[in-house]
Amino acid sequence: MANVKKRPLYAKMNDLMYPAMFSPKCFREAMEYKPKPGDVFIDTYPKCGTTWMQNVAMYIFRKGKELDHPSDFLQCAPFIDMLGQEGIDKMPRPGAFKTHLPYSRVPYSPDAKYVFVARNPKDCCVSFYYHARNEPGFGFWDGEFNDFFELFMAGEVEYNDYFDHLLDWYPHRNDPNVFYTTYEDMKKDIKDVILRLSKFLGQEYIEAIEKDNNVLNNIIHFSGFQYMKKHLADVWDIDKEEKHTGRMYYGLQHIKESLKALKLPEDLPEPEFVRKGIVGDWKNHFSAEQNERLNAKFLEKLKVNFGPAK
Repeated sequence: MANVKKRPLYAKMNDLMYPAMFSPKCFREAMEYKPKPGDVFIDTYPKCGTTWMQNVAMYIFRKGKELDHPSDFLQCAPFIDMLGQEGIDKMPRPGAFKTHLPYSRVPYSPDAKYVFVARNPKDCCVSFYYHARNEPGFGFWDGEFNDFFELFMAGEVEYNDYFDHLLDWYPHRNDPNVFYTTYEDMKKDIKDVILRLSKFLGQEYIEAIEKDNNVLNNIIHFSGFQYMKKHLADVWDIDKEEKHTGRMYYGLQHIKESLKALKLPEDLPEPEFVRKGIVGDWKNHFSAEQNERLNAKFLEKLKVNFGPAK
């Protein structure tokens, strides 16, 4: 790997890298959780459409009813790797947990359901870079894309290697309790994805859509990019969350204390929880050499796991 001048701040548990600002207690609780019948998990590698799918699923469960306040998103669609058992216990049901754990580490039960979203690794890498740069807890606000690319290629980022994560899940894409889709399919035809996911989640949800077309229209609208960008902009603002709800998750408090320990510059990049939401942004960032290297790694991973093309 080329010499990397700066790395985001990560921790490691059981050989799995995760954000250093996360509570180890909460992260362990997420991995050790024993699913209950009816639990639903939304699982992706980071920056592969997680927030979008969280909103789609949440509004399917809510049958198109808008949240009372954007901050309720944290409770209704909790990121359990960050919030641990407290996030699991406080989620109104029916609902779906968010996690980035690979298939071999995710809390598994045949009586639970799993929604997995894949994405072009090039777009994932670019979005992942901005995620690391714009979140102060990573200490990477002045990090460069070329450095992050090297880390991404080496699998030395949170949740380890993109391809290993994908290939851990991919063989299970047709399991009866797994719903598999891609970010690109969601961009191409979100209505089709919503209808198929509604059937997967339960008969009452597809019936709600069939009985009232406004339900489908609302799900599309409330999970749309422009709506999310406007309403979820402050969803991870810990102080605003505490002020609005009067509560503070232990996992968020841990992040707040971690940030205090960092020497934050005054000119931090503007946080963007929802950034561009497009396909093909990698073309604005990758050099020709980087493109060739990632293509080569992709082909090598396929060959190792599925054998040479015939």
